[in-house]
Amino acid sequence: MYLQQIKLTNFKNYEQQMVDCAPRLNAFVGRNGMGKTNLLDAIYYLCMGKSYFGLNDQYIARHETGFFRLEGSFRIGERTERMIAKVQIRQRKVLEHNGAPYDRLSDHVGRYPVVIVVPDDTALVTEGSEVRRRFMDNTLSQLDPLYLQQLIIYNKVLKQRNALLKDFGGRPVSGGLLEVYDQQLTEPAAYIYQGRSAFMEAFTPMLQAAHQAIVGEAETVELLYRSQLAEAELDHWLVQNRDKDRVLERTTAGIHRDDLVFQLAEQPLKRLGSQGQVKSFVLALKLAQYAYLRAGKDRLPLLLLDDIFDKLDPSRVEQLLTFILAEDFGQVFISDTDPARIKGLLAKFATDHRVYHIADGIATPYE
Repeated sequence: MYLQQIKLTNFKNYEQQMVDCAPRLNAFVGRNGMGKTNLLDAIYYLCMGKSYFGLNDQYIARHETGFFRLEGSFRIGERTERMIAKVQIRQRKVLEHNGAPYDRLSDHVGRYPVVIVVPDDTALVTEGSEVRRRFMDNTLSQLDPLYLQQLIIYNKVLKQRNALLKDFGGRPVSGGLLEVYDQQLTEPAAYIYQGRSAFMEAFTPMLQAAHQAIVGEAETVELLYRSQLAEAELDHWLVQNRDKDRVLERTTAGIHRDDLVFQLAEQPLKRLGSQGQVKSFVLALKLAQYAYLRAGKDRLPLLLLDDIFDKLDPSRVEQLLTFILAEDFGQVFISDTDPARIKGLLAKFATDHRVYHIADGIATPYE
């Protein structure tokens, strides 16, 4: 699978832009703030139906336009598929596949698997558990449509249960009312927990292999999955925590409290890892995500790398490109601020490529 062409209309700082893509390697070069990341996010949006950066659609539409449109052509085997995202602010988003709109936007997730790496991904290590749960959910949702539907159900019921607790303002809540929500949470929670547990078992060896490929040496890398459901089923925790939930006015037990602990050489990375170790680990995490999706799909995912070369030494950059341009990787998109670096690297790799210069929301091909 690869993206043949993408068209942007009023997407962030792009008024009108069409970009033709090479099947293997594409590079977007330009100064910071010119639109390189926005172009990568447009590709991600076509694949996932939303921005990677969690932006509300009203903040994506170009200033004062009130709408945006993305259109892409994907080559899969011998056929070409057309994908369109149409967003009119304060109206329902429309995603179309080959001219047919989706009834449920979530049905699009996983059709065009994608992995993106951005500088702020260090938050996977440094920030709270929500970021790490989102990483697991992003990965599993692209492989298992039922996982995504169970996650949507769980989050909807959780929101309703929390609203009920808040409405009572710390006063006693009818056990019967809570039991209705508790029963609706139990089944999706069990499915999500099982999915995350299976993910951990298969994912850890992939992370170890990716980390060794990046750092060039074998360091012990571990992922520890923390979940209350490892000790007892959710209904047990919901009953046990009922008084606590009433006082705090929120649900204090469930898979929305799960976390991942990252360890390097048997030490917690969040507390003891250097800046370089954190960056290498996060890059390995994303490349392992790519490997996990590749193993579970019938098509190679897209790989989007945003400004990851800046703080890597030249030998490490070359080592990384050698790794991702291997035959078991598909189409790759790279952004960088240094045109000389990109041209020098591409000269060393005999692979089909296109390079675009990005300035003020305009992409111009390099000759």
